[in-house]
Amino acid sequence: MDVRAWYDKNRARLDALYAGQDQFERYNRLAEAFRGHFNREPEAFVSAPGRAEVVGNHTDHQNGRVLAAAVNLDTVAAIAPRDDKRVTLYSEGFPNAFEVDLNDLSIHEDEEETTLALIRGVAARLVELGYKVGGMDACVTSTVFKGSGLSSSAAFEVMLVGAFDALYNGWVIDPQENARISRFAENVYFGKPSGLMDQMASAVGGLSIQDFGTDPTTVEAIRYDFGAKGYAVCVVSAGGEHGNLTEEYAAIPYEMKCVAKQMGCELLQNVTPEALFAAIPRLKNVVTDRSILRALHFVDATRRAQEAAEALKRDDLNAFLDVVIRAGNSSWELLQNLNVATSDNQEIPLALEMSRRMLEGRGAWRNHGGGFAGTILAFVPFDLLDTYRANMDAVFGQGATTVLAIRPEGVVWIR
Repeated sequence: MDVRAWYDKNRARLDALYAGQDQFERYNRLAEAFRGHFNREPEAFVSAPGRAEVVGNHTDHQNGRVLAAAVNLDTVAAIAPRDDKRVTLYSEGFPNAFEVDLNDLSIHEDEEETTLALIRGVAARLVELGYKVGGMDACVTSTVFKGSGLSSSAAFEVMLVGAFDALYNGWVIDPQENARISRFAENVYFGKPSGLMDQMASAVGGLSIQDFGTDPTTVEAIRYDFGAKGYAVCVVSAGGEHGNLTEEYAAIPYEMKCVAKQMGCELLQNVTPEALFAAIPRLKNVVTDRSILRALHFVDATRRAQEAAEALKRDDLNAFLDVVIRAGNSSWELLQNLNVATSDNQEIPLALEMSRRMLEGRGAWRNHGGGFAGTILAFVPFDLLDTYRANMDAVFGQGATTVLAIRPEGVVWIR
């Protein structure tokens, strides 16, 4: 593969994916790595973006709504088929290959929370749904940094589905189907009880309001240029470690489901704020107080996602920023997913309080993603951006603040 010729042929599309940032050297290094590991040329590239959850924190697993966006940070694989049923995948930063024999697609408990589980889980679900899978050589690189709250695992899963689809099915899998396959791998094989938002945002692309209470999920695209309004969309990597937080994440949907059961339903999607408030006297001491607070967060958050989307549709930026702040406060006060009880550090609350003191009356800030560790999201006026970045980087490390762009496409196969 002549990467320069390939890049020039696809330049317009690549410029749109990466907000005009030249990615030639990155793709060229990936192709060189592929040649070095496999002594042959890659046949194509598959890219899946990270995602920013704008409003709707922990709403998807209760069939609520979320406003989310694909971003210009992504996971990219150089790929080529093999004649056997083995996947050999090298990931930048890991010295050894991840190897999976696709003749065995059973769940391996010792692979839980590993890359091997995601590869095997994606392939298993594809076969179960009647799609073809086969051997694959792949080299992977990612700018969706682990623990960023931009969902590196979802981008990897969505990319894997895309790779098998490109090599063996002719690119026929619908983005929403890709998302569901990816979530299956994460839930069943990887062992993380996530909702569908991460994978859906990565697979479908753009800025969208997603309603998980419909089947299939309703995804409505929303066009809005924050840059044209004078705002940068930033994430700040505040630190903390995601690796040992599965129990903390799992407790949130479990506790919400406990409340839902007492309300006579499986999930909270059809419970109104009024009905939940009226039920608090009988819920008290039947479920935990934190469960009630987390349920109150959900019934407000799923409505706020729609409220934020409607504000953007009518071009009311101030109303939108107000919703973002209120959504973040709800996560802090009701959902309680900002810090880990066993840790003395409180990186996320510190980053949010610093942001409030700099942006109050001008921008917006909130925790981002699953919570407990990782990043915050901020909407920063351009005239404050340098000051904001300098102050945040001084505390959380050089390069902690990343300016994002919304990516118009989700998972893509580029030949």
